Amino acid sequence: MQNLKTDPQLPLADIIDNLFSGDALLKHTPTHVMEVVGILDSYGVVLDAYSNNLNFIAANTFLDFFPFFKYFNGEVSRDKLFRHLQHNRINYEYAEYCMKGMLWHGGGGLDTYLDSAEFEANARAAIDAKKVGNPLLKFVDGLCPDFALEQARQLAYYSGLGQFWRVMSDIFISLAEEYSQGNIKVIPDVVTHVLNGLVADAARPITYSIYIGGKTYDLMPKSAELTFLMDTGVPYVEAIFFRGAPFPGTVSYNAQAKQIDSQPATFTYGALYADPLPIGSAGIPPTLLMEDMRRYLPDYLLKHYQDEGRKEGDILIKCCQSFQKSMFCVTTAAIQGLAPHSLDSTVPEERAANEAYLAGWMERLTTSQIRVVNG
Repeated sequence: MQNLKTDPQLPLADIIDNLFSGDALLKHTPTHVMEVVGILDSYGVVLDAYSNNLNFIAANTFLDFFPFFKYFNGEVSRDKLFRHLQHNRINYEYAEYCMKGMLWHGGGGLDTYLDSAEFEANARAAIDAKKVGNPLLKFVDGLCPDFALEQARQLAYYSGLGQFWRVMSDIFISLAEEYSQGNIKVIPDVVTHVLNGLVADAARPITYSIYIGGKTYDLMPKSAELTFLMDTGVPYVEAIFFRGAPFPGTVSYNAQAKQIDSQPATFTYGALYADPLPIGSAGIPPTLLMEDMRRYLPDYLLKHYQDEGRKEGDILIKCCQSFQKSMFCVTTAAIQGLAPHSLDSTVPEERAANEAYLAGWMERLTTSQIRVVNG
């Protein structure tokens, strides 16, 4: 794959040709392979924790207005509380940040279902059950009938993202295992491994049920036919990889300043566009993720960071740079998996459809960090 950084005017056709030839958006180098696998190994461990917590919150804090111990996963102790107050813990706030990004941007089958009459009926049954013996909820629901319903929608996103990350965690951890066995040698191997994982669980049902008063309430039943890839995976890529949200303190939220696009659909604040340099600054949510991943870096990646530049003095930035490279690999897998036809097809009509499909993706990526990560 070409070094995109050396040619800021690299035609879209050249990038597309790279994808047709089996390359990834991130060019192959031995260092890139080591960085991507190492950071995804750490990320897989963190996603395991994020997934467990999101699923715990969805299952156990339904319409609890003050879930003080939601980050404890039901295991509250004095020692754990002390570590929590000392911030010696996983930053579950970042998982909620991603969940709210998906909720805000919407899109996909999950978003459509949560606006349906079926979901409203299912949620209303659970809300009414929750109101039994709960005067505060009765009062709030009577005063603002849509409030509880919107909270139910948000909790559905907790569950949906938790289930999505459960699969991704397993994919990334197994990737590291394959690498340790010598089976992952080049960047296209990374992409293939991720793609195979996505395809294997593409039709995995996304459901959400809660228990109130000894009865089960299915807010997202299996009959809704929500699935892992199209209903959580694709909206996640759109909301977190591409759109994102501007970080407080980096741009003005004043409408008159016009520093933020008025159309969220054209936002370019996602992981593929972000400048890693502000990582570590106040108000930059991915700093929380980098702090978490730093705890679980494999020895070989930590040594790589220690041997270059400022050693561990800028380790959060280095983590972010490696993470961004890995996300271009994951994006490549998503692009390949969603293509209308196999990218190696030589049928003219299929080739033309693939070219049009890829052009749409590449048009969005031209302002991303794709040239930087390939520098």
